Amino acid sequence: MLLIMPGCGDDRPTHTPDGRVIVRYWEKWTGFEAEAMRAVVDDFNASQDRIFVKMLSVSGVDQKLLLSTAGGNPPDVAGVWTHTINVFAEKGALTPLDSYTEQAGISRENYIPAIYDQCTHRGFLWALPTTPATLALHWNKTLFEEAGLDPDTPPRSIEEFERFAERLTIVELDRDGERVRVRFDELTDAEKQAKNFSIIQLGHTPKFPGWWLELWGFWFDGRLWDGDSQITVDTQANVEAYRWYGSYPERFGRRNLDTFGASFGNFASPQDPFLSGQVAMVIQGEWMYNFIDQFAPQLSWGAAPFPAMHPDPAGEVTVLESDVLVIPRGARHPDEAFEFIRYVNTQAALEKLNLGQRKFSPLAQVSEDFIRRHPNPAIKVFMDLAASQNARPWPTLPIWNEYKDEIRIASDRIYAGDTTVEQALADVRDRVQHKLDRALRRWDAVEDQRLAEWGAR
Repeated sequence: MLLIMPGCGDDRPTHTPDGRVIVRYWEKWTGFEAEAMRAVVDDFNASQDRIFVKMLSVSGVDQKLLLSTAGGNPPDVAGVWTHTINVFAEKGALTPLDSYTEQAGISRENYIPAIYDQCTHRGFLWALPTTPATLALHWNKTLFEEAGLDPDTPPRSIEEFERFAERLTIVELDRDGERVRVRFDELTDAEKQAKNFSIIQLGHTPKFPGWWLELWGFWFDGRLWDGDSQITVDTQANVEAYRWYGSYPERFGRRNLDTFGASFGNFASPQDPFLSGQVAMVIQGEWMYNFIDQFAPQLSWGAAPFPAMHPDPAGEVTVLESDVLVIPRGARHPDEAFEFIRYVNTQAALEKLNLGQRKFSPLAQVSEDFIRRHPNPAIKVFMDLAASQNARPWPTLPIWNEYKDEIRIASDRIYAGDTTVEQALADVRDRVQHKLDRALRRWDAVEDQRLAEWGAR
């Protein structure tokens, strides 16, 4: 795509030949996800004769949005993620939506509360959601049955989960001069200690798919910050989580796990280790159904909440995020842009979009027809998780990317056995706290002026 850079000017037409205002919409989706949104865009364009939305699929939309906003030539609408809102808002790259939603009668009560809350930052609403996602345990029912486990009963505690994981792990080793395959829980203590085996099938590994290494503490009742100014990565709950993480190379052998992991095929392919039956249990979002349907339609599988170390009657633990629509600061047509966003956030449009993408609606109310027609047989699991009081968002920190990288480095050190869990997390706390203190001082210096500016609008 052509990106108009700072100082380059913008001579793009603002109206169609028949006089409709052109709203330029950048979206990160491609493939069937983009087509699902294009169908909603087409419906909006056909519903009235004043506005025409032009949708463009843009790779690296977050970086390009910041560049175009800085250059004074942003799109009118952009599709980003909830975990980027705080960064964009504090960089002055977004237009607050409070006055628009107030006039439109849109409020928190219309949405799953935790999803709406992720669209706010420092007392302002910066986005409205489109397609949310939660994480859940996926398990291979056939492998459960072969292991003598009830294929319809997933583990409900971390202890039970680990027992299942060992039962579902198959290794190959020499016994009395003969090469044999046995389940991990059938090894002798001496064989487990020696680790002279090859892994053939693995019950679970927290390194696969490895997309949420920094968030494992959530399932152990851990928090990564206090919501204000203090980094809390080294609390006992997080120590407990990363001890669990580090128990995998201790039990199965780091070299054995690395060798087995090297055999994994690409995600979203028939060689994906969960789809091919190499790994029996994995944590994934509702999107996993799309790849099961495409690459392993014969797979017998189930989805359930990933078990927590300390179950809470208030609800199951999950990570919750959402795709969202924002109006960049300096957009040419913010009023028309919001009219489109408002249309997308109607029940009919959101249900059409989420059926097309095989996700779930962020609205508090959905039609019975939506659930009945949804192709994912486990979609209600993900919807219920989103409504849980223990649905956790990504931390809304201005230095989150640096924090995430530090935790990942620490997790690698823990996995390799290079340090204790306590020391690794203490090192993260010290480095990130320094960065957070500096960022807060910087933002405090400009916050009053910026909030006063937006509050006056």
